Amino acid sequence: MRLRILLVSFLLTVSAWAGIVEDVRLALAQNDFSAAESALNSYLSQRGVDSEYLEAYSWLGRAALEQRQFDQAASYAKQTKSMVLEQLKRRSLDADAHLPIAMGAALEVQAQVLAARGQRTQAAALLQSALRTYGNTSIRDRLQKNLNLLSLQGKTAPPLKSDEFLGAKLPTAAQLKGEPVLLFFWAHWCVDCKAEAPIITQLRSEFAGKGLQVIGPTRLYGYTAQIEHASASDELQYIDAVRHRFYSGLLDMPVPISRYNFDTYGASTTPTLVLLDRTGKVAMYHPGALPYDELKADIEKVVAR
Repeated sequence: MRLRILLVSFLLTVSAWAGIVEDVRLALAQNDFSAAESALNSYLSQRGVDSEYLEAYSWLGRAALEQRQFDQAASYAKQTKSMVLEQLKRRSLDADAHLPIAMGAALEVQAQVLAARGQRTQAAALLQSALRTYGNTSIRDRLQKNLNLLSLQGKTAPPLKSDEFLGAKLPTAAQLKGEPVLLFFWAHWCVDCKAEAPIITQLRSEFAGKGLQVIGPTRLYGYTAQIEHASASDELQYIDAVRHRFYSGLLDMPVPISRYNFDTYGASTTPTLVLLDRTGKVAMYHPGALPYDELKADIEKVVAR
């Protein structure tokens, strides 16, 4: 009987802490740092520092940054990074799903705090150093995204590659010369991308007379909704099916398929929207979806130049 009681107690404890990341995020969404830290401390006393704890802890830095509490955000990020580095003495960054999220968040917060304090050069140097260290891991795109946020605007857009493509053939640089271009990085699994598609379809129609071109890079992820480990040909067929179902207004949009484009533009967030002016320079770089009014305002600025 005593053994059964102990077993039930153990299972309840495990169940209670199975969602520590969600618990911390919920507390922080309510701006309750005290509750978030209390949950983390309780988890720590029960299970110690593990990768789930580190991911949950990393949300403190992100939340403090959102509140513009820069000193606190920097402190949380530094501590997260330090704890992850201890873990990396025993295993690789991509050993599980939690460690790269925690390290990526720590580096992102550190860079954004520096940028917010006017130290953009130092922020870029931090990210460039991190790319040299973690360039072959799953956080590469996230690091590149943050570096692009700091430095890509105003620069000539990196050229796209097209290992394979769907829809129209990718235009050459000469064909795009003098035209404003919207790059719409999307993924077949991305709900926000599907929601953004009608907005882009409408804006393309509205600005077609002013030369706006839309290109929709995507990439292979190695799976589909039905196949856990999909071959390239199976995934291509699935992407085309998703395109016809959810992107019917953009079927003639060139869709270059290449991991290189996502790496170069740091498109770890989908959608990522990149607007190029008529000279081929980046006028806007935005990880995430944009509402119609905001994206229209950005396009209007570019086509007017």
